[in-house]
Amino acid sequence: MWVKERKDANCMGERTKQLGSAMRDPHQQKRIILVIVCVALLLDNMLYMVIVPIIPDYLADLESEQSEHVHLGLHPNTSSANSSSQDKSNKDNLDIQIGVLFASKAILQLLVNPLSGTFIDRVGYDIPLLIGLTVMFVSTCIFAFAENYATLFVARSLQGLGSAFADTSGFAMIADKYTEEAERSRALGISLAFISFGSLVAPPFGGVLYEFAGKRVPFIVLASVCLADGFLLLTVIKPFSNRTRENMPVGTPIYRLMVDPYIAVVAGALTMANIPLAFLEPTIANWMETTMHSTQWEMGLTWLPAFFPHILGVFITVKLAAKNPHLQWFYGALGMVIIGASSCTVPACKTFGQLIAPLCGICFGIALVDTALLPTLAFLVDVRYVSVYGSVYAIADISYSIAYAMGPIVAGQIVHNLGFVQLNLGMGLVNVLYAPALLLLRNVCQMKPSYSERDNLLDEAPQGLYDTIKLEEVRAKKKGYSSSGNCLSVDENGFDPFRAQQSSGPDYT
Repeated sequence: MWVKERKDANCMGERTKQLGSAMRDPHQQKRIILVIVCVALLLDNMLYMVIVPIIPDYLADLESEQSEHVHLGLHPNTSSANSSSQDKSNKDNLDIQIGVLFASKAILQLLVNPLSGTFIDRVGYDIPLLIGLTVMFVSTCIFAFAENYATLFVARSLQGLGSAFADTSGFAMIADKYTEEAERSRALGISLAFISFGSLVAPPFGGVLYEFAGKRVPFIVLASVCLADGFLLLTVIKPFSNRTRENMPVGTPIYRLMVDPYIAVVAGALTMANIPLAFLEPTIANWMETTMHSTQWEMGLTWLPAFFPHILGVFITVKLAAKNPHLQWFYGALGMVIIGASSCTVPACKTFGQLIAPLCGICFGIALVDTALLPTLAFLVDVRYVSVYGSVYAIADISYSIAYAMGPIVAGQIVHNLGFVQLNLGMGLVNVLYAPALLLLRNVCQMKPSYSERDNLLDEAPQGLYDTIKLEEVRAKKKGYSSSGNCLSVDENGFDPFRAQQSSGPDYT
């Protein structure tokens, strides 16, 4: 009996050792990190959209309870006209409250991102990701047990704070771990697929659980997944153990990246491409109900079919970028034209079936733009600045936040003052007119350092555009010191030799 227990213990020990060695394997660790980041992005976007079917109904119930108390206190001779006008006023007030609640997450995310990007550049990517997951867990728990508008507003704002750290550090970690062009595009494409899945699946997920299990259950489920992801991060990366910052590079300040013309063009494209989605989400349900008398299930499933063309767009762009990386700008421009054309055709739809086509076109175009341009941001930092990605992906997050902060507040006003048709035509025109601006990026792939230095320091020929980290590690060994963790080596003044263009290469900086 004792021998058998000892054998079982030995087997368990061997399995633990094998698991530990697998965790230490760089390739396995990269995959696990990608899973952690993808789950974090999935949770963030599910939290963003899961409240869509829940909060309006929940706030309406709260409002009706308050109205009943008010009506009970009214004098019997009070006219019904006053009562109906008060109901209309309450409905307008409720719409404003819902719009502000939806936008508060993106607004706070927009305000915090410049600080979070700088913080990530200073301390690395793992601790900010853990901070983001922790804040998201707290905000989800508050959502579950909130019973008034003020508490819901605090929870929604806290989610924006967590997203500013989790999203930015997640994208930056992927760019840091996947250094070759093809694998970086593939990894960022996978993360975009999780974002799409979270955004499109969350409303039916939240609606069904809210209907049959109550308000708390969907948030408790998401909080549990968030907690599990945080524990996995602590187990695999161990952010608080053996951290040395001797060779931490000096990241480029975010204000310098913001005025870079290439980065500014990419950031503008990300904002413009996401405006149609951000503006249609809060307005299309009312338009469908008014013009085509859609049922509740049709309005609830409006965006679900668009998930598949979004995944298709990511897949196609990753494949095309692997074959023709110098055409990334063209894929982004093509995506913006598709978004513009699709947005202009939305008001012409008369049935639910017809509406699916332009919405799928919008999501397909967004997939092209995001999948082509997000890796371009990392590449621009690689060749023009120090290879630290926190600030540049904070700029990308700011671009998304601008669109989603304006959407719930501005879109409704435009529809009210100008009309739904004018809103869509304006969004489509803006995207089509912005697409030629991406021509500025057509020579980006030529922004490479001199090959003479690479050939002297690297044993093999470069396999892609993203071998910055490997080159820096070899250079560090030549100088007699090594880099650690996610750190790259630069000289004591923070100068990045990659930035220096030699006579053998063109000077684009």
